[in-house]
Amino acid sequence: MIEEIKKKVAKEAAEMIKSDSIIGLGSGSTASYFIKFLGERVKKEKLKITAVPTSLKSAELAKKYGIKLSDFKENSSVDIAVDGADQIDSSLNLLKGYGNAHVREKIVARASEKLLIIADHTKLCETISKAVPVEVIPFSLKLTERELKKIGAKKVEIKKDSTGKEVVSDNGNFIFLADFGFVKDVKELEVKINAIPGVVDNGLFFAGDYNITALIGFEDSIRFMKSS
Repeated sequence: MIEEIKKKVAKEAAEMIKSDSIIGLGSGSTASYFIKFLGERVKKEKLKITAVPTSLKSAELAKKYGIKLSDFKENSSVDIAVDGADQIDSSLNLLKGYGNAHVREKIVARASEKLLIIADHTKLCETISKAVPVEVIPFSLKLTERELKKIGAKKVEIKKDSTGKEVVSDNGNFIFLADFGFVKDVKELEVKINAIPGVVDNGLFFAGDYNITALIGFEDSIRFMKSS
């Protein structure tokens, strides 16, 4: 049922895209459905769009569906970025990064006039509480782990895949999962984490930094939410 809800939300988002737009393509399962449906519109309606992908996987999928790709060497801004989220709190602050692409996702999101978040209802929460993904350059692992604990992380683990091997991002870095418990001040923690030497960026997205609209899928409906 959750997969069907993801598809429903992704298709709704794809129908919202206008021709002659520059689109940020997110990463993750729901974003993958969006890319598929957008590609179908490109083929059927000859929709003229250019897309900036947030991961190598999203780029490959976009190519498969005939979506023209670009990057920030050619464009300085994006009309709308469409992406998923791992948690969405009551203020539309986001936690992202469990797909290992939060650094590029944040770059694309900040370059976008609008950020459209597509997710199923299980991603909603009152307060962000999952461990925060933190991308770290390999040289600084031990220092960064120590400093994350200094600012309140109860547990810091390097992310591994199903075989037990350390996950490496598209940028060639490792990813920590830092458990801070319930995050009361998303902006404050985002800034503190990013001030640690060796940190590239983390998966906290403060709603005030973006023009966010969220499409949240339920079994029988889609709810629209917008940041103030």
